[in-house]
Amino acid sequence: MKKVILEGKGLCKTFVSGKTMSHVIRNLDVEIYEGDFTVIMGASGAGKSTLLYALSGVDSITSGEIYFKNKRIDQYKENQMTEIRRDEIGFVFQEPNLLDDFTVFENVALTGYLKTKNRKMVNSKTQSLLESVEMEEHHHKFPSQLSGGQKQRVAIARSLINEPEIIFADEPTGALNATQGDLALEMLTDFNGKGQSILVVTHDIKVAARASRLLYMKSGKIDGVLELNQFNLLDVKEREQEVFDFVMSKGW
Repeated sequence: MKKVILEGKGLCKTFVSGKTMSHVIRNLDVEIYEGDFTVIMGASGAGKSTLLYALSGVDSITSGEIYFKNKRIDQYKENQMTEIRRDEIGFVFQEPNLLDDFTVFENVALTGYLKTKNRKMVNSKTQSLLESVEMEEHHHKFPSQLSGGQKQRVAIARSLINEPEIIFADEPTGALNATQGDLALEMLTDFNGKGQSILVVTHDIKVAARASRLLYMKSGKIDGVLELNQFNLLDVKEREQEVFDFVMSKGW
């Protein structure tokens, strides 16, 4: 029996512009399991990123309940959510958003310093993470000296520095070329293989094919679920075909 790490109950998100109301998420229930590589797909405007930001506490919900490790977090005060986002959640976005005036090493380590004053431990973990994403040779460089793929690898390392319970990723390969995207994807897959829970929003069939579970959104609701654990990760073409057939059947 899989353990639920994150759950949304009756989630609704409505945006109001003048007299116009846009219901982006509509009475949605969702469970995210510990250790899974979960992917959210759907057509543009289906509510994918809105759901990701709501579940991660980056954005508020209009109504409903969100539980993280069995604790209801949608009612938390901002300082409580700040602690959770700092200590227990990692983020990887389409744009790496690295700090231009800091080196690769500093960009990763600074996030760790926010959690603990043990700089020696943070520095050691930073070094280890940079090695794991094959960026240790570039630790002294600044973001302007890196390629897009290298920046994203640093962003992945940064997301892991505080040993988060779950990583949220919004189109993590969207701004990368095919080779860079494959490398970033390999890294996320490797970390998931070590037990890291990951929740990704993507339009990319290749990314979705790495998932253990795919959630398809349509009109603000979960319209279907595809389990992929029965397929060997090495059977890339078979997994990609399964994902393609599934999303096409949903009108993607």
